[in-house]
Amino acid sequence: MANRLTHIYTKTGDQGETSLGNGARVQKNSVRIECLGTIDELNSIIGLILTEPLSQEIQETLLEVQHDLFNIGGELSIPNHKLLDPNRVDYLEQQLDALNQNLSPLKDFILPGGVKSAAYTHVARTVCRRAERCCLSLKQLEEINITALYYLNRLSDYLFVLARALNKENNVPDTLWKRS
Repeated sequence: MANRLTHIYTKTGDQGETSLGNGARVQKNSVRIECLGTIDELNSIIGLILTEPLSQEIQETLLEVQHDLFNIGGELSIPNHKLLDPNRVDYLEQQLDALNQNLSPLKDFILPGGVKSAAYTHVARTVCRRAERCCLSLKQLEEINITALYYLNRLSDYLFVLARALNKENNVPDTLWKRS
C-alpha cells in the first residue's frame, strides 16, 4: 500500500467542506459525513473497551467489529461502493448467541453500568444506535448498502449482551430498573 498521508493537514476543509473517497466535495455537516463521524466515534469507543481486561475471544470479536466498522466507513465515503459482506451479520449473530446462552433471561429493563468494561460497552451500544439512526436518515436520501443497517442493528444487540456478560464475568449483577 502506498504512503497516502504525507501531510495530516491539507487546509482544504477550512471552509466547511471535505472530500469523499471518490473525490466529491461535500459539506462537513452533511448526513453522510455525520454517519461517517458517528461510525468513527463508535470504533473509537470499541478501541477504549479493548483497553480493558477481556477474554481472548471477546478481544478477537471486537477487533473484527472494528474492521467491519472501517468497511462501513469505506462504503459511506465512496457512494455506491460495497465492502461489507452480508455474512458479517451472521458472524455477529453467532457471537451474540454464544454470549447470550450463558445469561439469565431478562424480565425487566436494566440500567447501564457495572464494571468499567461493561459501562464502556453500554456507551458503545448507545453510539451504535445513533449510527444506525444516522445511516437510516442517509438511506432515506441516498442509496446505501442495506447490510450496514442490518449490521449496526445486530451490533447494538451484541454490545448489550456483551455488557451483561462482562458484568456476570465479574460477579456484578444486572441492576434492574425500578418503576416509579
